[in-house]
Amino acid sequence: MPEKCRVVVCGFDPMLVKAYAAANMRACWWHIPDKLFEDFKMKPGMKVNGKLLKIYSGKTGQEEASPNEAFEWETSKETGRVVLLPSDVIKKYKLTEFHFVEMLIEKIDGKEVAPGEERKSKNWWPDEKMKLDFVLDYID
Repeated sequence: MPEKCRVVVCGFDPMLVKAYAAANMRACWWHIPDKLFEDFKMKPGMKVNGKLLKIYSGKTGQEEASPNEAFEWETSKETGRVVLLPSDVIKKYKLTEFHFVEMLIEKIDGKEVAPGEERKSKNWWPDEKMKLDFVLDYID
């Protein structure tokens, strides 16, 4: 069974995100939950598979989209802690560092996450902290 998690999107200023995403360069990412990082001995370039369930706005704390679509994303070339969001996903959902994503992490490096059990990440981003004091909008 997968691990369900909700994480904050990390990234650059939205103006840089626009340019980096257009050039298909690293613009936004998220950090793998601590338990998975340790259990899978995460390394650069590992594949993380799962399902993107929901996207929340940091401006309102409310759900913006519920894609419910499968993904296969890679960890960065520097560390296994950081999972990169592909440019097409950033552009499609207009993601910035002022968003949260909820997902199921099903496999890491081809190995099932939490086989035989269903679990919620201990790093789950709390509802009451999803409305941010400062946000900048995505720049088209």
